[in-house]
Amino acid sequence: MTGFDAGQLAVGAVDAQERELVLISFLAFVALSLLLCVMAGPEGDDTADFYAGNRSLSPRKNALALAGDYLSAATLLGTSGFVALSGYDGMALAVATALALGGLLLVAGPLRRAGGYTLGDVFALRSPGPAARIAAAVIALAISLPFLVVQLSAAGRATALLIGLGNPGAEQVCTAFIGVLMVFYTVLGGMKGTSLVQIVKVTVAFTTMAALAVWVLQHFDWSPAALLAAAAQGSGSPDTYLDPGRALGTDATGRLDFLGLQLSIVLGGACMPHILMRIGTAGSGAAAREATQRAVTLVAVFCCFVVIAGLGAAAVVGGRAITAVDGSGQASLMLLAAELGEGKAGSALFVAVACTVFVTVLAVVAGIALSAAAALAHDVYAHAVRGDRATERDRVRAARWSVAAVGSLSVVVTVTLQGYNVQGLIHLTLSLAAATVLPACLYGMFWRRFNRTGLLCTVYGGLLCTVVLFLVSAAFSGSPDSLLPDRDLQWIGLRSTALLAIPAGFLLGWAGSLLAPGGGRVTARAAVSRPRSSRHRPS
Repeated sequence: MTGFDAGQLAVGAVDAQERELVLISFLAFVALSLLLCVMAGPEGDDTADFYAGNRSLSPRKNALALAGDYLSAATLLGTSGFVALSGYDGMALAVATALALGGLLLVAGPLRRAGGYTLGDVFALRSPGPAARIAAAVIALAISLPFLVVQLSAAGRATALLIGLGNPGAEQVCTAFIGVLMVFYTVLGGMKGTSLVQIVKVTVAFTTMAALAVWVLQHFDWSPAALLAAAAQGSGSPDTYLDPGRALGTDATGRLDFLGLQLSIVLGGACMPHILMRIGTAGSGAAAREATQRAVTLVAVFCCFVVIAGLGAAAVVGGRAITAVDGSGQASLMLLAAELGEGKAGSALFVAVACTVFVTVLAVVAGIALSAAAALAHDVYAHAVRGDRATERDRVRAARWSVAAVGSLSVVVTVTLQGYNVQGLIHLTLSLAAATVLPACLYGMFWRRFNRTGLLCTVYGGLLCTVVLFLVSAAFSGSPDSLLPDRDLQWIGLRSTALLAIPAGFLLGWAGSLLAPGGGRVTARAAVSRPRSSRHRPS
């Protein structure tokens, strides 16, 4: 269960003046971002404008937006807390986070040259017809909705905490409020509007984390060795803080669990539907690769700042104080800012960190909502249901209604799960992306024998395997930090089942293609390698 008492403790550490500054900054950002969305939003009913911003962003701006889509609350709060409490394991997780986007470099160019806006457009190159598009929509929603629940839960909790209302009712109201904002941002701004919000988010987050990292290093006289020593001492276990296995154990199960977690981040993090949709906004394959290269650098530097902040939290605040407020460590950044800050400069630092947390979560949920809505409107409605007979106006209207539907559903589910530890759903979403989207894209682009049967086996078989494995894992039940701690359906003592799910997805695609070698084979390799201008623009 999430800690209500912990939230009250954290609220007590923030004085009234700082809460007022946070509230004013919060409202100012909401007003500014809504204004940006209105100004940058699509001028008419044009799907290319709504889904891809007419591919008008430069590689530099697209890199900022891509980094914004990728850097979620899990990176900012979860990884920093993991570093603070787990030392070596947390730093290894930060490295995996940076590596994940690097893997996107291999497929960014081919994906963009494949054209389209959604996973359905990519899948349809290998398997034309409604079956591939429906499969793409199913997996996009299966990945996006749980991830939205995690992000909205963190947003509601953080917003209530930052404005001084640390109780379950306030968290539910704040969750609904964030959900409404998410719908407005996406409906009014489309891809171009959400891109501007992502750019603002990355600028604010990067500046704030850089300032926090500098403050921490200055506190220890610019000595990384002194910072590491103080972090180890503050953790309460100086002899094991910098040894592997602190987070999930040093036995075979713990090591396999941590390996699976890293594998799911590296292989699944860059295959999330909203990340792949961002690649489609680049002007060309070369522009997509350039934007990805720039984004990799931004994310790598940002992860360095996160590691420094996590170590600073362990050294300055202490492991016991952090776990007393939040057992997962997600309050470590706020506690560090409150502990380091003195006077007006300290208050400004705390307010900046608080706003960074809010901005990060809000921008990410808007991007995820857009990709989920695109799967419904573009793949299901415009192609599978209407069969390309829908007008541009119909398509954009369907996209906007889909945003409202996805937003409403995610808010209802998040509020219903209030009080449960939904962080385990991150394991599900990353494993799903790595076990379904990754093999489908790699096979579709680079293996000529991959066909419709292989695609459907990969998507539906990988989805079924991943969900079943999650339901019998430690992330779902059987332990205090599970989604259902009072139930015990656990057969596998792992939280992340990626080590089992990812090979299953690849094997299912391979076996399905060999069982039906003529089932819808097309020359997709040639399709993704020839210039974009040689094909019709997707409808």
